[in-house]
Amino acid sequence: MRTYEELFIVKPDAPEEEANQFVEQLRTQLVAGGATVDKIDKWGKRKLAYRVDKYREGAYVLLQFTAQPETVKELERRLRVSDIVLKFLTVRIDQVMKRLDKRKKSRDKRAARRAAAGSSTPAPAQPSLAQQLEGAPAPAAPAMPAMPGHPKES
Repeated sequence: MRTYEELFIVKPDAPEEEANQFVEQLRTQLVAGGATVDKIDKWGKRKLAYRVDKYREGAYVLLQFTAQPETVKELERRLRVSDIVLKFLTVRIDQVMKRLDKRKKSRDKRAARRAAAGSSTPAPAQPSLAQQLEGAPAPAAPAMPAMPGHPKES
């Protein structure tokens, strides 16, 4: 089983109840195929980046589910032949989530090591910028480097 996100754009002139019925059909088709639907988000109507067919906006719907690849192929086929759908995109996110979990665990380990090292020996306090400027000598004028082959001026 793999985790997927399916984002599709419904035509803006489609009636709301027709769009809801279509989303429900997709959900029941996924469940019948052995998938588990984790989340259904309806983002509402948004402006498209470019014109698709004759539309400048569309209603976005995001499905997050766990399924076998065969079930995803059937879902994509249904989206492709549907008259109500302008565009769709399927993304497999289980590998990304695994990579993010691994990164989070390594960050937590580093933070735990820093906290353990920081509690035993406190770090010396850094002087503020004003304190650094007060105690610093005035900068000397930069010296001109000697150029080879040119006489030095006196």
